Amino acid sequence: MNALEIRARAAKAAGHKLLVPYVTGGVTGNWTDLLRAAVDAGADAIEVGLPFSDPILDGPVVQESSHRALLRGVTTRQILDEVTRLALPVPLIAFTYANLVLHGGADRFCAALADAGVDGLIVPDLPVDEMEPVSTAAAGSMLDLVLLASPATVPQRLDEIATRSRGFVYAVSVMATTGEQSTLGQAGERLVTSLRQATDLPVVLGFGISGPQQAAEAVGYADGVVVGSALMRRVLDGAPAAELGDVLTQLRTALDATAR
Repeated sequence: MNALEIRARAAKAAGHKLLVPYVTGGVTGNWTDLLRAAVDAGADAIEVGLPFSDPILDGPVVQESSHRALLRGVTTRQILDEVTRLALPVPLIAFTYANLVLHGGADRFCAALADAGVDGLIVPDLPVDEMEPVSTAAAGSMLDLVLLASPATVPQRLDEIATRSRGFVYAVSVMATTGEQSTLGQAGERLVTSLRQATDLPVVLGFGISGPQQAAEAVGYADGVVVGSALMRRVLDGAPAAELGDVLTQLRTALDATAR
């Protein structure tokens, strides 16, 4: 097992609910302060979005954060260079799209992530039956390739995703792009239940988690939550790292309360 999976499994065994915030790399000039604030607030791992011009799974907020980063002239290489200097005590997971991974070769891309101290990779537009080059490259660089499952995933494919995912399994709560939701529907709970029957990996719920109450509700059946749009909305509105840290502290407190 690699670093991400070791930490995720240990958390599950201890009854600790995973908090995984998402931050778009390069969204502001001091974006790495957001990562430090997330660590201080109790994040268990952090997704770092690598900006891409056509982020098909991202909703308006995360799309805008990626667009702002690209307007700033940010590149993947620059983001990785900045990450290398951080030496954060929690696993980092690169979130990006297949074009960026495959352009120039998956082996080269995954090696660059590993050299920067990244521990995991999420490629949401990579189908499980086309993942072999990326999964082989990720394994060769000691990266955990986290796979996504949605409420529309058929049972046979769900089993394959559960078996082949590394680190944790990412359960998508709704058939939609990323974004805050006013309520969590039952589809996400059914999906998590099915995945937990197919794997002993932690199953983490994402898409739609907007605040402490929803986070606490989600970990009634999931092993943790991913929170992205609710954080990036605040960053786009000018919130400093300290404010982001306060939001994550509230989420951490809500998750911890469910384990008592």
